[in-house]
Amino acid sequence: MTAEIATTDLTPDEARAELARLAQALAEANAAYHTDDAPEMSDADYDTLKRRNAAIEARFPELKRSDSPSDQVGAAPADGFSKVTHAVAMLSLANAFDDSDVTEFDARIRKYLGVPLDAPLDYTAEPKIDGLSLSLRYEAGHLVQAATRGDGSVGENVTANARTIEDIPHILDDAPEILEVRGEVYMSHADFEALNLRQTESGQKPFANPRNAAAGSLRQLDADITRARPLRFFAYAWGALSESLADTQFGAIERLKALEFQTNPLTALCDGPDALVAHYREIEQQRADLGYDIDGVVYKVNDLSLQKRLGFRSTTPRWAIAHKFPAELAWTRLEAIDIQVGRTGALSPVARLTPVTVGGVVVSNATLHNEDYIAGRDNKGEEIRGGKDVRVGDWVQVYRAGDVIPKVADVDLSRRPDDAVPFEMPDRCPECGSAAVREPGDAVRRCTGGLICPAQAVEKMKHFVGRSAFDIDGLGSKQVEQFYADGWIKEPADIFELRARYGHGMQQLKNREGWGEKSATNLFDAIDARREIGLGRVIFALGIRHVGEAAANLLANHYGTWDQFDQAMRTARDGNDAWQDLVGIDGVGAVMAQSLVTTFGQDAETASIERLVAQLDIQAAARPDTDGSPVAGKVVVFTGTLEKMTRAEAKARAEALGAKVSGSVSAKTDLLVAGPGAGSKAKKAADLGIETLDEDGWLDLIGAT
Repeated sequence: MTAEIATTDLTPDEARAELARLAQALAEANAAYHTDDAPEMSDADYDTLKRRNAAIEARFPELKRSDSPSDQVGAAPADGFSKVTHAVAMLSLANAFDDSDVTEFDARIRKYLGVPLDAPLDYTAEPKIDGLSLSLRYEAGHLVQAATRGDGSVGENVTANARTIEDIPHILDDAPEILEVRGEVYMSHADFEALNLRQTESGQKPFANPRNAAAGSLRQLDADITRARPLRFFAYAWGALSESLADTQFGAIERLKALEFQTNPLTALCDGPDALVAHYREIEQQRADLGYDIDGVVYKVNDLSLQKRLGFRSTTPRWAIAHKFPAELAWTRLEAIDIQVGRTGALSPVARLTPVTVGGVVVSNATLHNEDYIAGRDNKGEEIRGGKDVRVGDWVQVYRAGDVIPKVADVDLSRRPDDAVPFEMPDRCPECGSAAVREPGDAVRRCTGGLICPAQAVEKMKHFVGRSAFDIDGLGSKQVEQFYADGWIKEPADIFELRARYGHGMQQLKNREGWGEKSATNLFDAIDARREIGLGRVIFALGIRHVGEAAANLLANHYGTWDQFDQAMRTARDGNDAWQDLVGIDGVGAVMAQSLVTTFGQDAETASIERLVAQLDIQAAARPDTDGSPVAGKVVVFTGTLEKMTRAEAKARAEALGAKVSGSVSAKTDLLVAGPGAGSKAKKAADLGIETLDEDGWLDLIGAT
């Protein structure tokens, strides 16, 4: 099997739960790896966790957390070093784990740039060194500062230590006036073995691996200790520059080599994804003989002008990706299948396994997604695992690759017990006994109990207090469960009445086990502090199915205030103006719109929401500073083929100028930008008398020509 982890079978509840666990696990791993130089998991396991997180976010973008690992680089700098703010952020890389990911990377690049599939597009490919990132700043050819990556924005000043590394020159000839050289500090296998031998002979603890040894050596407060350690440095990138090194990535690496930096001799120029993968295979074959650790191959768009056009996401460049080496597998026995009930009533089966170590981590649970997955089918009815179903008692192959709750990859039918029977999904909720039904088009079976189902009520309130929602300090999942079990809270509005009901009198929070006067007061104050809250957070906190954080912010930016959002959701009906306005929001489809309208059309739900809103001061969505913008506040629709920028670039530019980009033309549309091939949208705009511009006219209007 490949290293790709399918997420198409995940329900939103499963995805949300996994993202929460991944965020915590990766934050702890980042601190251990980057700050303490004492990793608690292998690099491969860390990478697969990151990959799983990214895959789930790609499948469910609306569920992306405010503390998403995708938006974090490294960890905060450790105490003991002065801090250095990077002039140019030191970002991480997106990951690829199989050949199809590389092909998709190339396709995304071409789509963004508008480059046809048959047009030439060169990349560089270089080994990804498993070490510690370092940035070296030269001024007038002299090394003046060295800094670790830190959290990407602020690193540690390790200048004195970097000066002890033989591969790092102190003076450069014929270099730009300002040059930040970036690369990786590492330790060779031979030097690592010799160092550990010295550590053991002197009664000191040996290092776990060369990466730990390199990181720990570079980040010594005493530079003499670093000097005694055999550190090396490969240069592969740059930060701030007073002048360009070259026109291409490959040319810039050659320039660094000419400046007497060590660059990796396996760096190659490739003419497309097939050549990239071929070079990856060559490096993979040589991996054991390199004499230093690598954990993949990095691909970068070669043309630096295209890199500039592609730009960056929040923590990763669009023009580069790291093709990582594969993850691990293990076989174990499936002892039981338990059913968990989520916030939306989804019944999620979980495999309970005989504990087994997979990639250095003990695994005892695995997700089984839904009843189709257990039966050996995907959500399209096609076979997975060769059509083999999963039964209690089976020997199953567990594939971790990023899963905190891993995936069952295969079943060994030759070891299946004679008395093993096919699993049948319950038709009753195990929490409240209500009917559990599977509606047409839904991949999961759901409890119909709604508010009477304790699992749903508790999960809804856990979501409500989550970091991307109300994020109330001191009120987490454990406290929500405790207060719900004791009857103190039954719905979100009850949270804001806790002080009035349990801040005094016979039954006080401060008198409960685990609480005191200070902690109770702190909680009450934290709750009150959240009475004033942004519109986007409120919409997300409601936990409406299909409405994630990104979608909530889209809705907030579109409607502006709670009153306008509330009125629209209550009045929208299929086909009317409010409905057309809702589905016209770029990023809001009919499924999400129907979920919103259904929620606000139920008396019990709206009554609960009204009780909550009465406790809050909901702030209007912040508007971008668009003074002088000719399109601020206008609804803009793009149609046809744009020739001077891609649709993604045009949309981003319009939104930055304060426009609302819609996917459909209506009476509320202010401007249509029509390229060649414009069809029904252009005709409808003409019928409605809506101003229409071609691409050149649009660029003139926004001053981009």
